[in-house]
Amino acid sequence: MSPSTGSGAQEPTGSGTQEAADSGTESWLVVVDPQVIFASPDSAWGSPFFAEAMANIRRLAEAFGERVLVTRWLPTADRSTSWGEYFAAWPFADRSADDALYALVPEAEGLSPHPTVDLPTFGKWGPELEAIVGHGGRIVLAGVSTDCCVVSTALAAADAGARVTLAADACAGSTAENHAAAVQVMSLYPPQITVTDTATLLSP
Repeated sequence: MSPSTGSGAQEPTGSGTQEAADSGTESWLVVVDPQVIFASPDSAWGSPFFAEAMANIRRLAEAFGERVLVTRWLPTADRSTSWGEYFAAWPFADRSADDALYALVPEAEGLSPHPTVDLPTFGKWGPELEAIVGHGGRIVLAGVSTDCCVVSTALAAADAGARVTLAADACAGSTAENHAAAVQVMSLYPPQITVTDTATLLSP
């Protein structure tokens, strides 16, 4: 899939051996922030490519079974920090954490048997995820938005020693161009980050 046709997946860059390992036998699928605020066309942050990415997320989740984790971004950051300025710039998002805007989309409910990992930061990698996947563990990343929370999660995970595979066509960017730019950034970090697609991950 090219950037002009949707979420902008690149051609796979990893080895077949790595991709086979990432198909679910050793890895965890981490679905980043599949929430209404990033999916709804009525939201300023809604990705026009969310539905396309979500279809691939569901395909991956079926293959990974119980080894699926879902995260949420919640607006609970300390407003005395730069987050205060952030929410001043985006007042529509300055709501309580239990607002319907921050709920999972219906298609994401039931993807994981585990509780959601809820954090007030763009990047979702940290002790919460590492405690489950293990130090130096393998994760396959999918979700939204490629150019914010996904790339922030990928780089932090790689920096912490995790082995990261990006399912590029299971991610949705704010625009096709921003998606492609973020994927390009992540492709600069082999072998810690491998960029591939859903079909390759699911291939026998």
